[in-house]
Amino acid sequence: MSEETPGFALQAISFDDLEGWKDDDPSSLFEAMEACRRQISEVKAYRTGSLGLTAQDLLPLLEAARSARISSAADARAFLQSHCRPFRICRMDGSPGFVTAFYEPEVLVSAVPDEDYRFPFYRRPDDLIDLDEGNRPATLPGGYAFGRLTDGAIDAYPDRREIDEGFLAGRGLEIAWAKSKVDVFFVHVQGAARLRYPDGAIGRITYAAKAGHPFSAIGKLLIERGEIERSKISMQAIRRWLASHPGQVDEILWHNRSYIFFREVPSADLNAGPIAAAKVPLIAGRSLAIDRLIHTFGFPFFIRSENLVHLDGGRPFARLMLALDTGSAIVGPARGDIFTGSGDQAGDLAGTVRHDADFFILLPNAAAERFA
Repeated sequence: MSEETPGFALQAISFDDLEGWKDDDPSSLFEAMEACRRQISEVKAYRTGSLGLTAQDLLPLLEAARSARISSAADARAFLQSHCRPFRICRMDGSPGFVTAFYEPEVLVSAVPDEDYRFPFYRRPDDLIDLDEGNRPATLPGGYAFGRLTDGAIDAYPDRREIDEGFLAGRGLEIAWAKSKVDVFFVHVQGAARLRYPDGAIGRITYAAKAGHPFSAIGKLLIERGEIERSKISMQAIRRWLASHPGQVDEILWHNRSYIFFREVPSADLNAGPIAAAKVPLIAGRSLAIDRLIHTFGFPFFIRSENLVHLDGGRPFARLMLALDTGSAIVGPARGDIFTGSGDQAGDLAGTVRHDADFFILLPNAAAERFA
């Protein structure tokens, strides 16, 4: 049977029917599961998505995982099989799920601007406020989660073009300056970055807030204009096009009015992944960004894509992942963004992921009873 929600349904299946499950090794997820348990229990519970799964639904699994003895892939799978039930996420329109990928770029920066380092990463401004149904003005659509408070009135915050043209200049919000406006833009898309300073020091920034405007994909714009073939679109292809059309860079980047603000985060352990929306370190190849309006952080998802083969040495992608992040472009019940790691090599892997995929969610046994 299935529990229906608007636009999709959950269909109970068995682990035997989960193609690729028996070859997967989810043992690396247990450290992240413990980090999620601490976040929920000691800091703040994750917000419940429209599917209705809560952090309290997840806690029995996380508590059990804390004391589990996991020394092999078989141990990890056996634990999850005894504590969870898998459900296929079925879109009501019959369309498949879809995955892309993201990574943590590394960008050369300076702590002070000069003729080379001219493009800033900004902290969150103090006149940017969170919006909800209680304070969102009628002039702003429901999708706006942020706005500008000025003299007691709330309105839309300036967009990418206005900020690029100097709206925030002189307010002391700059974290660092990069050499390339395109580099800054793609850090906005990824939501986090390592900053490498001239003296060799490395800092880290991650998402803090956004101006509020909807995300608009510049790749889609370039496809619609006939500049890049749909079958050849990738981050690398977009970068090459921008590099060969310097006079059109602003026009194309400003098409995406969304603008991201950052916060500095500790970077003592550069082997650990960046801290993302779920407030725990991301694991390369095992962390998934999901639509948090539907799903709840911390839940395990099994993703299988027959045609996504370059992440696993030619084999179809089939892995258990944890929902640890979100993003403006990640919209829908069977839509995900795979974290591939940090640095240029991870970027090469991430830039070409645009594949149909099957989505399954593993529900702790007690919560699964509501959907079975």
